[in-house]
Amino acid sequence: MTDDRQPIDGPLDPADGGDGFEIESASLAQDAELTAEFGEFDGSLVDRLSELDDEVAEARATSLRSGLADYDLDEEDLEILEASAEGIDGIYYLPALPVLAIVGRPNVGKSALVNRIIGRREAVVEDTPGVTRDRVSYKAEWLGRRFTVVDTGGWEPDAKGINASVAAQAEVAVDLADAVLFVVDINVGATATDEHVVRMLRASKRPVILVANKADDAIRDPQAAELWSLGLGEPWPVSAVHGRGVADLLDHVMTILPEISAVAKEEVGGPRRVALLGRPNVGKSSLLNRAAGEERVVVNELAGTTRDPVDELVDISGKLWRFVDTAGIRRRVHLQQGADFYASLRTSAALEKAEVGVVLLDVSEPVSEQDVRIIDLVLESGRALVLAYNKWDLLDTADAENKDRRRYLEREIEQDLAHVSWAPRVNISARTGRHLEKLVPALEVALASWDTRIPTGKFNALLAELTAEHPHPVRGGKQPRILFGTQASTRPPTFVLFTTGFLDPQYRRFITRRLREVYGFEGTPIVVNMRVREKRAR
Repeated sequence: MTDDRQPIDGPLDPADGGDGFEIESASLAQDAELTAEFGEFDGSLVDRLSELDDEVAEARATSLRSGLADYDLDEEDLEILEASAEGIDGIYYLPALPVLAIVGRPNVGKSALVNRIIGRREAVVEDTPGVTRDRVSYKAEWLGRRFTVVDTGGWEPDAKGINASVAAQAEVAVDLADAVLFVVDINVGATATDEHVVRMLRASKRPVILVANKADDAIRDPQAAELWSLGLGEPWPVSAVHGRGVADLLDHVMTILPEISAVAKEEVGGPRRVALLGRPNVGKSSLLNRAAGEERVVVNELAGTTRDPVDELVDISGKLWRFVDTAGIRRRVHLQQGADFYASLRTSAALEKAEVGVVLLDVSEPVSEQDVRIIDLVLESGRALVLAYNKWDLLDTADAENKDRRRYLEREIEQDLAHVSWAPRVNISARTGRHLEKLVPALEVALASWDTRIPTGKFNALLAELTAEHPHPVRGGKQPRILFGTQASTRPPTFVLFTTGFLDPQYRRFITRRLREVYGFEGTPIVVNMRVREKRAR
């Protein structure tokens, strides 16, 4: 396998048969390289595509699609092609799979149980203090039913912060799950940390199944009775390593999990959901309070306190939105490294409930690494993006210091945020409410782009124009060709290219850049999947 098989800005998708994908992320240097190699954008391309008859374009795309019959295609390929054949309304969403979260202290065998449920060994999340990690999701199947297993790895076994870390991780997992497996070591019994988490679990509305792990033989089963004291119902003794009792446990889980997720499903209609994101003290709560027209309760920042992101219906310029605030994360002296842990948890939780992320940046301070990291979380989540430059009123005075700060800010934006130059930018003051109404058109543009669907015929016509103008370079005596392209889904716009070989990262960036230049896509990331297929042996 060569390096060409690696994606630009994301891991290989193991479920995609080893095909690369990328989420567009271009720097100024990459933009300069693209311009040097492929030239400036020719505006006449937009005119040619707009003048192209839709029926003719679809007929050409149908012909290209039929040519794929000569290539080895798998089941997922056929599903993608079936959707593309349905025309402009061909995008459909499968019912959201139910979510099962695995919660527990380090060293209770949680990762072993995850591996046992999904039926294969996966990389286990390392239990290293102070390291930020996302929750990891896996697809699993039992009794013919598919569901998602969420492994809540990345705990901080720190004497001062373990209770808070466990509670925060468990809280997010529970909030985004249909059911929870709470894993306890049967040989150790219930600890103070377990009881700390149980207080939150008992108050939640999610069904919780208590798992007494490491019951390697029947002799240990009676020890599970001691766990009734936790108040979570009957403990299920299992051995994740040996598989003992896991089948019975999963049978029980299937009676609890709904057929369709109640938490991960797509909401239809109603106010669009907006996550307010940013580092501490950037003005998120001030913006929410100003938009809501009242002082909202600030999220408690005490260690170990269960904290829900604040949801609020707000009316801006006569339009209703649902804002999700992620305030209340503060950097603590004794958990300095852990600040990123809490921030990523809160940001991820808010994004999973939202459709668009508004990242607030404090214009009075330099753009920080933490700002960039939060923006990258939005990109990785596939949500639409709006950049709100807060405290702009501080730069409106005419003194020399503020003039210098404005000049430096523009330079920072060009250098550090070039990869999201396509995101709508709004200059606001959350404290005074100035220009708050400008958020509405920015949000509408970003969400419209996020929902945009390009007809298969027009997309293949664009690919034909691009490959005719700039064919892919020959690599190793072979020239990869794009056989067919389709938009597999929206939210975010996701495109699939069927090719005869791996396309250079720079060539994929060229395609993505042209997509933006022709169709806009302002405010949304673009995902490009590549499926390399060989001709069927005759």
